[in-house]
Amino acid sequence: MDYLVRIITKAGNVRGLACLTTGLVEDICKRHGTLPTASAALGRALTAGTLMGAFLKTGQRVALRFEGNGPLKKIVVEADSNGSVRGYVGDPEVNLQKPDGSLDVPGAIGRAGFLTVAKDLGMREPYSGTVQLYTSQIAQDLALYLVESEQIPSAVGLAEYVEPTGEVAVAGGFLIQAVPPVDPDVIEELMARIEQLPPLSQLLREGKTPEEILELLFAGIPYDILEKRELRFACSCSRERIERVLISMGRKELASLREEQHGAEVTCEFCGERYSFSEADLVGLIAGMTEGEAQA
Repeated sequence: MDYLVRIITKAGNVRGLACLTTGLVEDICKRHGTLPTASAALGRALTAGTLMGAFLKTGQRVALRFEGNGPLKKIVVEADSNGSVRGYVGDPEVNLQKPDGSLDVPGAIGRAGFLTVAKDLGMREPYSGTVQLYTSQIAQDLALYLVESEQIPSAVGLAEYVEPTGEVAVAGGFLIQAVPPVDPDVIEELMARIEQLPPLSQLLREGKTPEEILELLFAGIPYDILEKRELRFACSCSRERIERVLISMGRKELASLREEQHGAEVTCEFCGERYSFSEADLVGLIAGMTEGEAQA
């Protein structure tokens, strides 16, 4: 089972998250038919979105968009406060490797580009912040965003292991944030602990749980476990939502689809679900738009 653990130190000056995301990453990668490097990049981004979503309040959502000049083109991830996450990559068939045979995630994303984080907090307009990609490793870029755009000192660890066959063997991560008033000594101790930590992918492959990863990071620092939350892939698409998208295209465009293609098929970028609309369906949508305009 994929799940996340959230803690806070007893002094209340540091909060931490650790999660296991193997199942949902494998599920989403299979849906999109990603090759190993695309799977690794998408897996990291999905785990990053999961961690960011865990700090939101009920009903709030966060979207992460990585756009670089590499062949992957983009990664888009959305997550909410309830542990639901979805995502996709621009080109799922990217399988860039380094000379040593390891997966080249930074090369796939591209060294030049941007990370945009948008939060739907239930207000009129979503909060949005953008930073330039720093390493294109995803974890460091997210940490940079949190420091620069939200002024929150943070440490992020993301890891996955993709088998040569393309199967996602493990995936997970952690996020640690300082809470005002910041204690420099505790932060220094935690940073030293992170540097001494074995590679996160190694810990996950050894079967370390989110609780055990947090124990390694916070050894000697008292903390309380606030919650354990199940994680899952979930898509918010529906036929009704797709209908609204088609209506937003305007009556002229819908009429063109009806006349030239005698219908329409829309595929959700996040889950791959296909929604078919017959010529009669489009006529009904156009009629509804005309009726609505007449009533207005």
